[in-house]
Amino acid sequence: MNNQITLKNNPRMKGILLVVSASMLWGVSGPVAQYLFQKKDISPEWLVDIRLLLSGLLLLMLLYLKNGKKIFNIWKSKYGRRNIILFSIIGLIGVQYGFFASIKYGNAATATILQYLSPVIIVCYVSFKSKDLPTLRETLSILLALLGTFFIITSGNIHSLAISKLALFWGIMSAFAAAFYVVQPAYIIKRWGCDIVVGWGMLLGGIFFSFLHPFWRIQGEYSIDSILGIIFVVVFGTLISFYWYSDSTKYIKASETSLLSCIEPMSATIVSILWLSIPFGIFNIIGSILIISTVFILSYNKQ
Repeated sequence: MNNQITLKNNPRMKGILLVVSASMLWGVSGPVAQYLFQKKDISPEWLVDIRLLLSGLLLLMLLYLKNGKKIFNIWKSKYGRRNIILFSIIGLIGVQYGFFASIKYGNAATATILQYLSPVIIVCYVSFKSKDLPTLRETLSILLALLGTFFIITSGNIHSLAISKLALFWGIMSAFAAAFYVVQPAYIIKRWGCDIVVGWGMLLGGIFFSFLHPFWRIQGEYSIDSILGIIFVVVFGTLISFYWYSDSTKYIKASETSLLSCIEPMSATIVSILWLSIPFGIFNIIGSILIISTVFILSYNKQ
C-alpha cells in the first residue's frame, strides 16, 4: 500500500520504473532470441515477421479500445501514408532484422551494443545536413564510439576479428536503421502520436516481410521452451516494453529516458554471460563502456 501511495504521489519515480523495466525486458529479449536461433534453429526471418505482425496487431487493438477510429486518421493524409510506409520498411524492418541477424551470427550482447551506435550516427547525419561541424561533445562521442567498436570487433588484436563479419555487418546496419527509426518519423509522431505510428509501422512491416518470409513457413524445433521464448520476445520484449517506455515519457524528460535505457545492453550482456555462457573479455567490456558512454554525453548535451 505504501509503495502504491509513493508511486501515485511521485510521477517521476513511476517514469523511472517504467523505462528501467522496459529496457530490462528489451535487453533480456536479445538472449532469448539468441537461444531460439542457436538452440532451437528458429530463423530470424520468421521471428521478425511474427514479432512485427503480432505486436503491431495487439498494439493497434489496444489503441482502438482507447481512441476508437482516430487510429485510422493517419491514412487520410497522403504525407502520413507515404511516411508510415517508409518508416515500416526501412526503419522497423531494418532495425528488427539487422538486430536479429547480428544475434544469429554473433551474440545478443554484441548486437545490442552495436545498435547503440545509432545516436552517434544521428549526430553525423545532422551535422552533414546542417553543414555544421560537430560540437566538442559530439566529436568526443564519435571518437569514443569508433574506439569502442574497434575494441568489440577486434578484442584488442588488430590482426583479426573477434566477431564474424556477418554479425558486424548486420549490427552496423541495425544501428543505421535505428537512426532512421528515430529521425524519419519525427513529424508524423508529433502529429499522430508515437503509439499509433509504431503500431501501424509494426503491422505493415510484418505484412511486407511476409512476402519475403511468410510467417506460416515455420522452421526449427518447436517445444514448450521455444513457444515460451517466442511469447516472451513478442509480448514482453516488444509490446509491453514499448508501451512502458512510451508511457514513461509522460513523467520524465526524453534525455532521462535515453540515459536509463542504457540498462538494455547491460541486462543483455549479463543474461548472455550467465545463461548462454558467451565469452566477454576485458576489451569487450571496455568497448561496451565507451559506446554506452556516448549516450550519456549526448543526452547531457541536450539538457
